[in-house]
Amino acid sequence: MIVYGDARSGNCYKIALLANHLDIALEWREIDVLSGQTRQGWFRRINPYGKLPVVELNTGEHLAESNAILVHLAQDSAWWPAQRLAQARVLQWLFWEQYSHEPYIATSRFWLSISGEPDRYRVQLADRRPGALAALDCLETHLATHHWLVGDTPTIADIALYAYTHVADEAGFDLTPCPAIRRWLERVRSIPGHLPMRTPGPPWTPPCTDSH
Repeated sequence: MIVYGDARSGNCYKIALLANHLDIALEWREIDVLSGQTRQGWFRRINPYGKLPVVELNTGEHLAESNAILVHLAQDSAWWPAQRLAQARVLQWLFWEQYSHEPYIATSRFWLSISGEPDRYRVQLADRRPGALAALDCLETHLATHHWLVGDTPTIADIALYAYTHVADEAGFDLTPCPAIRRWLERVRSIPGHLPMRTPGPPWTPPCTDSH
């Protein structure tokens, strides 16, 4: 499976982490999100939305949106529960992650630690802070009484939420007051096959660059 992704991105990291747990071989094509590659014609042809990550499946078809990719890969594995209500609860966390967690913590991390222009975003960072703290409080409350997000074993809900929560410090959020989250992060890291977020390699260049 081919992955077009930026290794610094938690949304892209989700795919690498689950694939490692499932022993799925990846060809990683590094795309620098700051370079404008996702706005070029060749990229828009594989994902009209112009967003990372995108995977190219063995069939040659492309699939975008990180949590949709997680659901696709996790089918018939231990990371996707068999019971229908549990499946819905996993989806509930995936939807919440993209609506109530990622827009605050991931975006703040991008502005603060990746953009190279943190001072430019001081107002936006302050605006996003209450939403991020609310998301962390929601997670802390749930994990104070649950070992995993859904059920008694880890699911792709844990992978989806781990991706940006474990780098919350890079978004300016101290997890010291969140003992349940910190214990959960350690449980996720201790699962055999865990893969840390890596440093990006050189950007991949398509054989025929087309910027139109």
